[in-house]
Amino acid sequence: MGRLDELDLSLLISKSEEEDRLAVAHRRLLHLRLMLGGHIGGKLGPPVCIVFEGWDASGKGGCIKRLVQPLDPRHVRVTQASAPDHDELRHHFLWRFWPKLPGWGGMTIFDRSWYGRVLVERVEGFASTEQWTRAYDEIVDYERTLCAEGMLLGKFWLHISQEEQERRFEQRAQDPLKRWKLTDEDWRNRAKRAEYERATEDMLERTNHPAAPWIAVPAESKRYARVMVVEETIRMIERGMVTWGMEPPPPEV
Repeated sequence: MGRLDELDLSLLISKSEEEDRLAVAHRRLLHLRLMLGGHIGGKLGPPVCIVFEGWDASGKGGCIKRLVQPLDPRHVRVTQASAPDHDELRHHFLWRFWPKLPGWGGMTIFDRSWYGRVLVERVEGFASTEQWTRAYDEIVDYERTLCAEGMLLGKFWLHISQEEQERRFEQRAQDPLKRWKLTDEDWRNRAKRAEYERATEDMLERTNHPAAPWIAVPAESKRYARVMVVEETIRMIERGMVTWGMEPPPPEV
C-alpha cells in the first residue's frame, strides 16, 4: 500500500448515494453474517474480526455504528482497547486480546487494538524501543496464526488531515453530548502529529501482509468512509468464505 500522504482526501459522496449504497450493503452483510453464524445453512463459517485504527476524531465510531447496524446484537461483539490495567501489564502485550477474539461462527470488532503497542506506546514512551521494535514481527506472527486457523481479519486505518481533525475537535468541544469524547490527551497528541505519522507509516509498512492487509480509508468525508468500510468488509468476507469452502450467496438483483 502507498503512503498516507498519497491518499485522495477529496473523495466524497452525496447523502442520497450513501443511503442507497448502505441499504444494499447492509442487506448483503446481514445475509453473509447469518450464513457464517450458522443461522442460514446450518454450518458455522470462519470467524470475522475487524480492527479499527485511525486518528482521534477520524470517524471510527461512526463506521462501527454503520457496520453493526443491520446485525442482531447477539451476533456481533464490539470491544474497545483502552490502556492495559495493572494485571494486564504483568503479561505479554498480546495476552489481553485473546479472550476477546471470535470463534468459528462469531464476529468481533475492535475499536483500537494490539496496534497500540507500535503507536501510542511507542510515541508516549510506554514501551521501550526494544519492545515496540520487536512488536512488528510479533503482531504479524500473531495475525498469521489467527488467519491460518480460519479467521477473516480486516484492518482499517481511518485517515484525516490535521485541519479536519482540528475542525472536528472544535465541534465536539461545542456539543454537550459529544464533549465527553474529547480529552486533554487528545489535544496534547495533536502536538505530536509528526511523531504519530512516522509511527503510523512504520506500522502500515511493517504489519501489512497477505493474510491481513491494511486498508487505508480516506475519511475526510464521513459518508465516503462509512460506505467504504462496509463494502470492503463484505468483499473480505466473501473472499474468506470461498477460501474456507463456503459458497457466498448470489447477489440480489
